[in-house]
Amino acid sequence: MATDDHIRNPVEWGWHQLKGAGHAVGSAAHAVEGDGAARRGAHPAIRRIGAADLRIALEKGFEDFGACRTDVIFLCLIYPVVGLVLAQMVFGSDMLHLVFPLASGFALLGPVAAMGLYEMSRRREAGATVNWADAFGVLRSPAFAAMVALGVLLVAIFLLWLAAAWGIYAVTLGPEAPASIGAFAAAVFTTGAGWAMIGLGIGVGFLFAAAVLTISVVSFPLLLDRDVGVAEAISTSVRAVRANPRTMALWGLIVAGGLVLGSIPALLGLAIVMPVLGHATWHLYRRVVE
Repeated sequence: MATDDHIRNPVEWGWHQLKGAGHAVGSAAHAVEGDGAARRGAHPAIRRIGAADLRIALEKGFEDFGACRTDVIFLCLIYPVVGLVLAQMVFGSDMLHLVFPLASGFALLGPVAAMGLYEMSRRREAGATVNWADAFGVLRSPAFAAMVALGVLLVAIFLLWLAAAWGIYAVTLGPEAPASIGAFAAAVFTTGAGWAMIGLGIGVGFLFAAAVLTISVVSFPLLLDRDVGVAEAISTSVRAVRANPRTMALWGLIVAGGLVLGSIPALLGLAIVMPVLGHATWHLYRRVVE
């Protein structure tokens, strides 16, 4: 009887490595391109939606939250805890001037943090009983590699935002780190350079937020729902925004306002805001993508 328990020669070893590399390349290509339907012209169709659709999506988001409130709060406490840990790191690293960019920019990673919530809404929509463990079902999704790839893109945008925020501080109030919270607050709100930093920060931050909204508003739910690949998911999200610019802008304001309210006090409100917005995003996807 044949057996594999032998010492492979260099040719066998090299062939095995090439097969492994080929499989990895194929998996990466599938994560980017999906099942090839997009290349054949089978793009997901986009609907035109309005403010009423946003209201319905939010209502269903609240319903999903209410159906598994204890479990979702427990799960989403991870988000504010991580935010507080990062803020503590900033305070302990003489980087006080990056606290606000860090807190606001952390919202750029919201679609990544909400992947499990999309899965819970998907299962509940299908009539299944949902508990907190079902959020981790996303790890077994065929599209998980694609979602990780898209998540890496959002992390890169988040890091670019921090770099831009540091640069804005350097050319206005910096480059030296502030001596204390009081001194920093006084410099921000009582000097022309401080107000210039606020204006530049808001403007540049808006561009980053708009970019993330455009590429991710339906891309993560789409990847979870269909085998389309990262490229098609981003393209579909961009088309959804282009077809519904005012509605998506309103959605962005709702998300931003919710995150601001959720950040009070000490980010703990995000344990409620995040799951509601996450569930609502799934239902928004259902309304905008046929």
